[in-house]
Amino acid sequence: MTMPAITRRRSAALRHRATLRRRTLAATLLASMLATPITAFAQDAMMGTVLDEPGSAGLGFAFRAESSPYVDGDTRDDFLPLYLYEGERFFLRANEAGVRMWRNDTMGLEGFVERRLEGYPEDEAPTSLEGMTVRNTGADLGVRFYFQHDASRWDAAVRHDVAGLSHGTEVRAGYAYTIERERWRLQPVAIASWRSGDLNDYYYGVAPFEARDDRPAYDAGDGWNATLALYGKYRIFQHWSLVGGAYVTKLSSEITNSPVVDDDVQWGVMAGAAYDFGNGQVRWDDDTSPTYVKVFYGRDTGDGCHLVRIMTLQCVSLNDDDPTDIYGVHVGRPFVSKFNGWPLDIIGYVGLLRHDEKGLQPDGWQLDAYMKGFWYGFPWSHRVTTRVGFGIGVSYAERVPYSEVTTQAERERNTSKLLNYLEPSIDVSVGDLFGNKRWHDVYFGFAVSHRSGIFATSQLLGTVDGGSNYLYAYLEAAF
Repeated sequence: MTMPAITRRRSAALRHRATLRRRTLAATLLASMLATPITAFAQDAMMGTVLDEPGSAGLGFAFRAESSPYVDGDTRDDFLPLYLYEGERFFLRANEAGVRMWRNDTMGLEGFVERRLEGYPEDEAPTSLEGMTVRNTGADLGVRFYFQHDASRWDAAVRHDVAGLSHGTEVRAGYAYTIERERWRLQPVAIASWRSGDLNDYYYGVAPFEARDDRPAYDAGDGWNATLALYGKYRIFQHWSLVGGAYVTKLSSEITNSPVVDDDVQWGVMAGAAYDFGNGQVRWDDDTSPTYVKVFYGRDTGDGCHLVRIMTLQCVSLNDDDPTDIYGVHVGRPFVSKFNGWPLDIIGYVGLLRHDEKGLQPDGWQLDAYMKGFWYGFPWSHRVTTRVGFGIGVSYAERVPYSEVTTQAERERNTSKLLNYLEPSIDVSVGDLFGNKRWHDVYFGFAVSHRSGIFATSQLLGTVDGGSNYLYAYLEAAF
């Protein structure tokens, strides 16, 4: 790339970052998971029942449709990836990640961080909101107490904005009743939600500088919402289940009196499927299970060298114009060994990745969490164990990587810190290659670190169309 071209690309990146800094006052993208906050309590109850056994993990998807409270907002469609884990201490649900701080047979206390999908996507604002500062996804930090008695469950939760957007607080209290049979489960839910004035005003208020003749300034106060919901699950095969639900919410007068809101009732439906890996033959938290440690180093790929082309060996070129590197460590524990008796292991990974931006922007950390399947049933594996792997999960970047900032700026598209994560790989046993049995569980291989927004289909992922690809080499060992 010539120096003028580099200068133009960097200038575009700087302009884009300046725009992002201005929008950060209203649209910082952060942390963890699902649904509109009005119904997130109900989603908590439903998502907590998708997995059947402690120690289970699952993957799935759901399609959502919900009415928008905004004038001219119409019905919004959304694709929701489901990442699920219910461990002894930690859990990952479609809308949140958290830790169990205390529990016994009937009650418990949980801390969590939750993705707040309220407002509207940056590139899909209704006409009634033209000229207003973007109100987009954020994140809440919260604590929840629950009490379970037979089929009844009572919940009380407090959460507060930690994305620096609304600085608002929400308190929810709810009741859920579970009706369960051999193959299906229904869960009616009732919720009362108090929302602070800061929270309501951020999403539904109109600042003086945003006012116009048909949109007067409005300062929303605190108020109560009420929600009725019904969620369910139907097991169609041993591990596959259909999931779905519907809700209706009566919005408080502090919201409905806003000039940008046109209805006092909001509804939504969702339907999808989930695969429950079960707790398998090996448990994540079993002390006898091996721990996999992977260290790696890589570089971003060249223009046009996307994931499908890399996986089909049509392109393995690296970025030589304004390259950026990654390095890090991922730690994994097996969920399932020899799945269904096949030469297939399912391993769950979490880890840190560091972006070396080569002075193009400040370096940053990235947190990855994903499930990965390894197939090793090749005819030659009795001589040299060879594994082909594919992982899927989520990736949260402290700072949007430079490669994403520049490519998205060139396409005039938005970015997100939280994206979907895919990782195809291939590796071989170092011990088998060199005839050393002690190194049999040491693997050398190549993989792709891929972040994407699933073609702008998911509000959970910031409605991003695009992402990044890094090709890296790694060593992995089981201990």
